[in-house]
Amino acid sequence: MGRDVIVACDFNSKEEVVKFLSKFEHENEKPFVKIGMELFYAEGPEIVRTIKGMGHKIFLDLKLHDIPNTVKKAMAVLSNLDVDMCNVHAAGTKPMMEAAIEGLTRADGTRPILIAVTQLTSTAEETMHEDLLIPNSMEETVMHYAKNAKDAGLDGVVCSPLEAGAVHAKCGASFLTITPGVRFADGEVGDQKRVMTPAQAKEIGSDYIVVGRPITQAADPVAAYRRCVEEFVG
Repeated sequence: MGRDVIVACDFNSKEEVVKFLSKFEHENEKPFVKIGMELFYAEGPEIVRTIKGMGHKIFLDLKLHDIPNTVKKAMAVLSNLDVDMCNVHAAGTKPMMEAAIEGLTRADGTRPILIAVTQLTSTAEETMHEDLLIPNSMEETVMHYAKNAKDAGLDGVVCSPLEAGAVHAKCGASFLTITPGVRFADGEVGDQKRVMTPAQAKEIGSDYIVVGRPITQAADPVAAYRRCVEEFVG
């Protein structure tokens, strides 16, 4: 499985996302698209069908976290939507992640890629200690959650690009790392605290990078996407 750039389509309406994706006119240039909570909750499952119909792969980023049976049933619904990747919170425990795999797997044995969020990139280590009462370091916690996800049968984790190499060392080269927090060297950092360029993310071993505003808010989104692919995929 090769590297790929996932474009975070953090829009709040079908009209906006369709207008944006319509800029990618060539049949062989259909970006992998991330649909998050904002768009999915605004438009419902139909937005997945619409974007799939335009020829795009979809990472449905809903971060499920509930009792195992509820997650299992929800994943069965998402699997039938024909998404290509979806996720859960690793904090939901191994039994929940195992239930997610079970619900996601179709009758023919196929299923979307399933990944887990270890710790949100907005969570600082101090906050983790004080609010979540997790005494271990951020690195120890992320690695433990990643190992739990691997043991549960998941395909990878969402993590900081700074953690991708350590996750691969802990869980193996084939265990996927999906990394947000990527910006161009000459771009705005925005509200991200720890960032890497696409080339740096490639060097450190990220399998997928998730890029939003540097592409979606660029003067020429198609050119920005192509630059990102060139730097990360080569």
